[in-house]
Amino acid sequence: MKEAVGHPPNHLRPHADLAERVLLPGDPHRALAVAQETLEGPKIFNHARGLWGYTGVAPDGELMSVQATGMGGPSTAIVVEELIGLGASVLVRIGTCGAFDTSLELGQLVTADRVLSGDGASQALEAPEVQVPDAALTAALKAAGGGPGVCCVSSDLFYDSRPAPPGAQVVEMEAAVLCRLAELRGVRAACLLAVSDVIGSDRERLDAETMTAAGLELGRVAVEALGQFSATGG
Repeated sequence: MKEAVGHPPNHLRPHADLAERVLLPGDPHRALAVAQETLEGPKIFNHARGLWGYTGVAPDGELMSVQATGMGGPSTAIVVEELIGLGASVLVRIGTCGAFDTSLELGQLVTADRVLSGDGASQALEAPEVQVPDAALTAALKAAGGGPGVCCVSSDLFYDSRPAPPGAQVVEMEAAVLCRLAELRGVRAACLLAVSDVIGSDRERLDAETMTAAGLELGRVAVEALGQFSATGG
């Protein structure tokens, strides 16, 4: 592993300790819901710029943080760099994705085996075309109920009518920059996703209530996976 070198917190304003293990939803409301559902005594870590973050005690008795990244690679890059600078060393994205693969169902959890760098932020960081998240962390997510492994592509566009890149089964907006920064800074990262949309001629999308439930399930599975990961010396 390389020595972790991030940036000082110019955008995050820490109000509590940051755990080494951090879950990264995009949505600030999901960060709050996951923290309340899965952590004991969560305290506000950050609320600057509407990027809510919390630190509490996970079921394994150790600290864990949940920090929203906002939408897209540029926002995620800032948050991840500053988290690493503050001491984060294991980061798991818990977000939603659109499925190109119509065998995937709405609400289903999937884990990224490969990430295609289709976004501008990861390309600005000279990411390779195909990135591989941390293998042990990815295996822990799958074992905890994170569904099948998939190839995901990160994009800058949510509303995008272009066809799927060859091999891509799902699309989202943040995994590529997370993987690239993890590689550059010598930390570990993986990506757990819930299918919020099935992309076809008639796009299907989860309703608000089911989306909330999927967000909580992402948090539950990721917390369990990180507990097992830590217990095995991952």
